[in-house]
Parts: sequence; structure tokens; C-alpha cells
Amino acid sequence: MQGREGSEIGRRRVTATPTGFRARVRLGLLSLLGAGIATAGLALDSGGERFFVEGATLVFDTENVGEDQPSEIVIEDIERLRALLQESPDVTELRLNSGGGSIYASSEIAWIVSDFGLDTQVDGECISACVDIFLAGARRRMTLGSKLGFHRRSWSPESVEGYYNDLREGRGWDTPFVFGSWIYEDTQREMYEYLNYLVQRGVDAGFAIETLRVDSGDEWYPSRLRLISAGVLREEAP
Repeated sequence: MQGREGSEIGRRRVTATPTGFRARVRLGLLSLLGAGIATAGLALDSGGERFFVEGATLVFDTENVGEDQPSEIVIEDIERLRALLQESPDVTELRLNSGGGSIYASSEIAWIVSDFGLDTQVDGECISACVDIFLAGARRRMTLGSKLGFHRRSWSPESVEGYYNDLREGRGWDTPFVFGSWIYEDTQREMYEYLNYLVQRGVDAGFAIETLRVDSGDEWYPSRLRLISAGVLREEAP
């Protein structure tokens, strides 16, 4: 999972508001760096095997896909999911199985899920950026044997370098040290907004802090009872 968040085109931070989500894009585009960029460019014209409708449920599965489909959440998923929901007005639930991917794409999809008033369900695994989508659900459930996984976000050195080189003139980052000072402040803002999002989605504040306990190369899988007590899983919409 390490480095997925750094492989997107542009880094996105998300904040919850009383009426939904507010997303703010950092200026500029990253160079096409990082391990995930090649998969992000794959076409999703038909949605392939990653999206399909079963009755009142829209399934979003990035794990059981063909070789021509990216095995993570990518930017192209945003419009495909929106279009499927507009074409399928009877859908009331989004079922997830994903190891994560682009924070930007996940934040946009979370906005859509919230706006459509969908319930969410995990059937398999929902890790990292996938959890942002899951938490946008009104009712949030998980099938027996499934797991929710948390870890700290990461930004690969290659993507950091590309971001600096792309934007240093426009942002006045005369030296890497000036850029490092900006990163220090910006990371604190991003962590505040991440934790604020979890709390506004009904997650216990102590649990929200604990989601940062492990590195991006590992996962923390809380028990079902812990997820229920922390407000991550809930049978009733607020």
C-alpha cells in the first residue's frame, strides 16, 4: 500500500462540513511519477469488472479485475460512478472491496456517496483511501469475515521531488529548505482535516487518532466490536 497516495495527479485534502464534504486541490499537477501512475492511465470507458449493479446495490471492486483494469481507486472512477448512479436511480447502497488508491479520487467519490445519501458496505477489504468512501455512507455495514484497514498516509520521495520541481517558481520555494518548511505546516493542516473528517462522520475522536498508529507499509485491522463502539460501523443513519 505504501506510496499509493503519492502516485495521484495532484494531492487532495478533504474536510467535512455540516452539509457534506469540502475538497481543496493543491495547486498544479504532479509530474507523472510514482508506481501507481501507469495504472491510473488505463481506460475505464465501460467500468469493466470494477463497477456493476446488483438490484439496489452498486458494487465497486478494485481487487477482482482484469489485467486491463487498475487494481486501485483512480481518478477515472469518479465520473464512472457518478454516471452509474444517475443511470440507476434505485441504487441505495455502495458495496466496497478495495485496497485503496488515490486520495483525490476517494474524496470525490465520498462526496458523491454522501450527496446521493447512499449506505455503504464492505464485502472483502476496505483499506486506506477506501475507508474515506466507506465513512461517507449513512448506514455503514461490513459482511462477516470482511476487514477495514487503516494506516498513515505516505508521499514517495520521487513524487515529493516532482511536486517541488513543478511548483517551486510559482510558490516561491527558492530552496528545498523553504519547501520543507511548507511541508511541515501543510502536513499539520492535512492531518487536522483528516481527523476532523472522521469525527464529523461520527467516529470517536480517540479512535480517529489511533488510525495513525501504523506506517503506510502495514495495516491496522480493528475488530468488529471495536469498529462498532467507535462509530465506524453503524446500523442506523444519524
